[in-house]
Amino acid sequence: SKMPLPSVPKEVAVGTAMLGVPFATGMLAGKRYPSLVFGTPKSSTSGMIGKSSPLRQYILDHSLREHPILKKLRLLTADHPWGRMMVSCEQAQLMANLVKLIKAKKVIEIGVFTGYNALNMALVLPDNGRVIACDINEDYAKIGRPLWKEAGVEHKIDLRIKPAIQTLDELLASGEAETFDFAFIDADKESYNEYYEKCLRLVKKGGIIAIDNVFWNGKVLKPRKDDLAAQSIHRLNEKLLRDARINISMLPIGDGVTLAFKL
Repeated sequence: SKMPLPSVPKEVAVGTAMLGVPFATGMLAGKRYPSLVFGTPKSSTSGMIGKSSPLRQYILDHSLREHPILKKLRLLTADHPWGRMMVSCEQAQLMANLVKLIKAKKVIEIGVFTGYNALNMALVLPDNGRVIACDINEDYAKIGRPLWKEAGVEHKIDLRIKPAIQTLDELLASGEAETFDFAFIDADKESYNEYYEKCLRLVKKGGIIAIDNVFWNGKVLKPRKDDLAAQSIHRLNEKLLRDARINISMLPIGDGVTLAFKL
């Protein structure tokens, strides 16, 4: 027997037919439709898989294909007092796979830290590919730079030590709007909206913007008034849901990552 279709408000059905998916998305925003969830037992959890979870270890054991020099940098970063800031290795692998899938040549990364994710993407870029890597702290990047060289991809990573907004404005001023294939945003959360808007101008149609930490360790569920980071991320999450310029997927990987596909 056929599965019964979920009940959808009439105005959403009409809006989808006449005005497209963005209209329907706006109509549904802010409402809860548990009947729309398929294939997930009600008893299961929908949040993050913790770093110490046996299931996460299973994911790593059965999917991670880490370049030896990536592993070397990951272990070096893990010993750093701020090592927890590094993007999760399975998430970085997904970013690299997306970069390879769309045959990217020009990539922006906002928030480099020790350069694990930049290295991951550089390894899959063609020889003339470039990662414009934005950060304000060169000391962290110095940890990864020797390993970029060891991997033979240092020439693909253009590290710019200055406020990322300044670098993005310089790229726009030099006529590089709609020339980038991929952008990864993982820096100060209060500036996320500004980073997103500028990256949207820099990325070409069909390009991808990946936004990290969209769960903010679960704090987006009930952002405190004094938690500016959680407030900023939550506002952007709500904005992305209604943004007709993109298609999105929010994924429960790492601390949550949203993929925005420019239309």
